[in-house]
This record gives sequence, structure tokens and C-alpha cells, in this order.
Amino acid sequence: MLNMEFDQIVIIDTAAMEWQPSPSQGVWRKPLEREAKESGHTTSLVKYAAGSCFPSHKHPLGEEILVLDGVFSDQTGDFGPGSYLRNPPGSEHSPLSRSGCTLFVKLNQFMVKDHEEVRIDTLNTDWHQGDNGFAAIPLHLCGHQHTALVSCPPDLTFPPHPAIGGEEILILSGALNDKHGHYPALSWLRLPHLSKRTFTTSEGTVLLYKTGHLPISL
Repeated sequence: MLNMEFDQIVIIDTAAMEWQPSPSQGVWRKPLEREAKESGHTTSLVKYAAGSCFPSHKHPLGEEILVLDGVFSDQTGDFGPGSYLRNPPGSEHSPLSRSGCTLFVKLNQFMVKDHEEVRIDTLNTDWHQGDNGFAAIPLHLCGHQHTALVSCPPDLTFPPHPAIGGEEILILSGALNDKHGHYPALSWLRLPHLSKRTFTTSEGTVLLYKTGHLPISL
């Protein structure tokens, strides 16, 4: 198992990690959390070389994908940078990339009642302006779980708040800072239930933000 203690803070600079081979030639991975080697709860970066593919397979508890670069394809279509995809539990596909791509992927983490298929082209979706200069693109909501893209202006301080059900952040561009360190683009942060961190930005920053999805220890 890897980083499966959900009451612990995990911060990884994924840009500093080495790519690891997958069972399919030309497909590489950077595991961030993993229940078992090829099954169960998994979060990772995945890179497809041009012309590579993965055999047809099912996702017992769903698959969530954000395309970071390149074009990712399966039998439902071709998905370029910024595409957000959700394949519900029990779905099956044969993924490939003709030109190569890099993905952020979460496997087998859907709520039991969540059977929604989602396809969002975030590069052609309007941002919703919020308070303090924030802007967001809501991506998915199910029960207490919420996923969104969040755009933050420079010189912003996030007010500390208890994260109910935890928080997960992938920094897509820019950087976050706090009293513990500096977290550049492609850093992945997982904060447990009720954790409090005060982050700041020194430049414009875009995040993939997920909350409410981690186990709550009583």
C-alpha cells in the first residue's frame, strides 16, 4: 500500500518523481496513493507515449480523469487538454493516445450512489467569479463530495478552515505557499478531515480541488 493512511498529510512534488512502467508498453505512471499494485483505490499521474494503449478493462468503483496535456481517447471520443472525465462504476473502456498525453487519474473512489458519466471541456467552459478574486469551474458534486477547478489571483491568502471530509489539491499552474514550504506546479497535496492550513499565492495559480471525499475518523 502507498499513502493509504487518510489521517495523514501527504504532499508530493510529482515533477521530481521518476516515471514507472505500467503493464502496458508505452504507458507510464507516477503513483501517489495506491491500495494494491493493480487494483483498488488508486491516484496517479499517467503518461501515454504516442501510439500507446491499454487493453479494455472495467472500473468496479469508477474512474476520474483530468487531461493535463496531449489528447486522450477511448470509444467515447477524443479528449484534449483540460478535459474532465468521469466513468461510472462498472464502466469499461479501451483507452489510447495517438499523439501522447499526460493524465491525472483517480480509480475506484466513487460513492456507491454515484453513477453519473461526466465529460467537461474546461477550456471552453465559463469560470464562475467568487469572492476575494477566486474563480471556479464546478466539475462534479455528489453528496458531500465536491470537485472543481479553482483559479486564484496573486497575493491571495486562503483563510484557514476545517476541511470536512478532507481536501485534495493538484496544482496545475502557479504555486502555493504556507509556513511549511513552497509547492510548485504539479505538486499534489492531500489534507485529512478537519485539517487547517493557511496557503498563500505569490502568482496566479490554478488548482484541481476536491473536498469531502476522505474517510472521517471519529
